[in-house]
Amino acid sequence: MTEQTEPASEATLATESHDPAVPEAYAAFMRQGWGDRELELPPHPITAHAAARRTRLAEAFPGERLVIPSGTFKVRANDTDYRFRADTAHAYLCGNQTTDAVLVIDDGEASLYARPRSARDTDEFFRDRQYGELWAGRRPSLHELSTSLGLTCRHIDELPAALSATGKTRVLRGVDAKVDGLVPADSGQDQDFARVLSELRLVKDAWEIGELQQACDITTMGFEDAVRDWANVRKYGERWVEGTFFRRARAMGNDIGYDSIVGGGRHATTLHWIDNTGPITPGELVLLDMGVEGHNLYTADVTRTLPIDGTFTTLQRDLYTLVHDAQQAGIETVRPGVPFLSAHNAAMNVLAHGLADLGLLPVSAEEALSPDSKLYARWTLHGTSHMLGLDVHDCGNASMDIYPKGDLAEGMCLTVEPGLYFQEDDLLVPEELRGIGIRIEDDIVVTADGYSNLSASLPRTAADVEAWMGALL
Repeated sequence: MTEQTEPASEATLATESHDPAVPEAYAAFMRQGWGDRELELPPHPITAHAAARRTRLAEAFPGERLVIPSGTFKVRANDTDYRFRADTAHAYLCGNQTTDAVLVIDDGEASLYARPRSARDTDEFFRDRQYGELWAGRRPSLHELSTSLGLTCRHIDELPAALSATGKTRVLRGVDAKVDGLVPADSGQDQDFARVLSELRLVKDAWEIGELQQACDITTMGFEDAVRDWANVRKYGERWVEGTFFRRARAMGNDIGYDSIVGGGRHATTLHWIDNTGPITPGELVLLDMGVEGHNLYTADVTRTLPIDGTFTTLQRDLYTLVHDAQQAGIETVRPGVPFLSAHNAAMNVLAHGLADLGLLPVSAEEALSPDSKLYARWTLHGTSHMLGLDVHDCGNASMDIYPKGDLAEGMCLTVEPGLYFQEDDLLVPEELRGIGIRIEDDIVVTADGYSNLSASLPRTAADVEAWMGALL
């Protein structure tokens, strides 16, 4: 397999107008005198699992060519890109995390088409801002990728010829526009391909559950970091929690799994408040919805609502306990064979009756819970659960008959996260409730005889939260 490429032309190099001129004498000098080396990378921990996954996928589409790109850079602003994160299906099937790679499974035979490190005798090596080693760091060679991932690896330049061969081809669309353009689209077969790729991930194996457990454990540390630094949190506000948690995520994982939600006071009533620009005000609550993405891209998704003073007021405690009881009711329904929506229905039953007890519902709890009514949802807003894995909202292209309308099975991992949200301008609730938002979320894996809470190391009851904060402050 060849690693060399033709020297890149000015037009193909990722350079900028403000880059200094490169005289030929300088360019020639930079193309010589470099040592070279191949690294002996250890086998990727996903290798054996990925091979079995590819086999299952190929069996679903016998005799077909399946194309799963990793994706490429996405522009953040002008000439700066977001940090790259490989497409979930691609990472699941091979473990590769480099840009511009494409996994092709052709009648069961898998090859990874990748863009390897720059040849040292090309301008790309020292001039290209996206792929040049001196700008962006050393990319692995094809040999290194092959030995680590246990795959045949070919140069990405060979991909067009491979995809032009006869045979039925399915592409995971929307990941890499260049790859999309190589194969005529067939919306029906490509959507079906995306569905199967999602459904393959519904049941996690023991290794995946271990990765999720590790992500939850690091997430717990990130929550603890924030509370230990509570003086600065109160001084600098929501941004301080976001930054503190991000440091832990980057130090021990790959990244945050999603933009952290740090909602102090009324911001907690905005479900996806990610601006995190507000103050942390004594006497109020702060909702923290944060999760670490591990090195192999599995992510936690955990929420706690904390009293900023370290102790709940009577009203805050009562509302928090109602949400906790709803969450516990939902968690306790989890086991193989029950509908995925069981946790949601159990949690909503508790919350609807609690809202009725507060005198907020214009009808009885039972009437409000009717599918034709759902009046209680004014204050609960969202579903209680979603699948969790490589994506924080995992398996999103699965058939609705399987998820969310299907049953749970051993190895599935889901969140259970009910909440109550009283908007600051909601005139249908007493003034003392306005601006309060509470959510509690844990990551639950379905076991053979029930469930296991992967995020159980973070306290959940009001008393335990207060004791935990007291020990850290």
